[in-house]
Amino acid sequence: MSTSAGSAKAEGAPVGPGSLLWETAGDPRSLIPGTGAGILQLMYPGLGAAVTDHSDFFKDPYDRIFRSIPYIWGSIFAPDEQEGRARGREIRDFHPHIKGTDPQGRRYHALDPDTYWWAHATFTWEFFRARDLYFPLPLSRGQKEQLYAETVTWYRRYGVSDRPVPHTYRDFCARFDHICRHELELTPAVQWVLDPDANPATGAERMRLPGPFAPLSGFATDRASDLLRVMVYGNLPDSVRRRFGMRWTNQDRLAFAAVCAAFRTLDPAIRRGALGSIFPERTPHLDPHDHTRVVVAGPNPRQQARRRASVGNGALVD
Repeated sequence: MSTSAGSAKAEGAPVGPGSLLWETAGDPRSLIPGTGAGILQLMYPGLGAAVTDHSDFFKDPYDRIFRSIPYIWGSIFAPDEQEGRARGREIRDFHPHIKGTDPQGRRYHALDPDTYWWAHATFTWEFFRARDLYFPLPLSRGQKEQLYAETVTWYRRYGVSDRPVPHTYRDFCARFDHICRHELELTPAVQWVLDPDANPATGAERMRLPGPFAPLSGFATDRASDLLRVMVYGNLPDSVRRRFGMRWTNQDRLAFAAVCAAFRTLDPAIRRGALGSIFPERTPHLDPHDHTRVVVAGPNPRQQARRRASVGNGALVD
């Protein structure tokens, strides 16, 4: 679904049961490129500065994900358009006070249409990236236009100016690529995220293998950390990896291709719920046993571990 070159606005499409947006966002594979989307957000100067100035991101980078995803996915899985707009405006209304000046002296505001659209655009990109890499069948040209039109409707639920919204999927790809090549920066937030010495989340959690395998725990942790790096960098656009000199070897490419192939091969198991535990708590998604129903996720393993640690340290948890 597309618009003519002279159209004043991008054309939307209905979002609801049976839509490609529900099908994609309701599948846990939609979250796998999320680290890439988060990095792309932090590379946008206004967004990177906002996260630095208005959150505890450096103390707990996962907290932003756990808080945001349930609301954002909730604006997709609304029972009707009226409720979708209400949920979208609720998200928008979290942001009026988020403004300031970045380290280069440039003013930013979270509700600036270009800034707000870029945050949404990274989620749109995330869904297309997931479909390209982790689903067994690629979207047809018509399906890509359809999914893009549905993301336009989703964006309009926020009630922010859609002046920056590209008219068609092709226009979206061109605009997204231009921003990646010319407007993104290594903001302080991104530099911290990608620095293994500053950000412990760049490595895998320490593994403790049982019994006679215990001496191999360090080796297993190192290999898991290598795989985590490959997944993070592999999901990023190639233009971003090249522009900012991120290490990406032929061995990395082969490892990433193997991981993508594994997810595609596991499609039947994933559709039956094999990866459902990666959704953060309270995130709506499709019931793996009945794709016409929306269910809400309980705490995922990382959240459960955080709560156990909080209880062990004497902290109160909700």
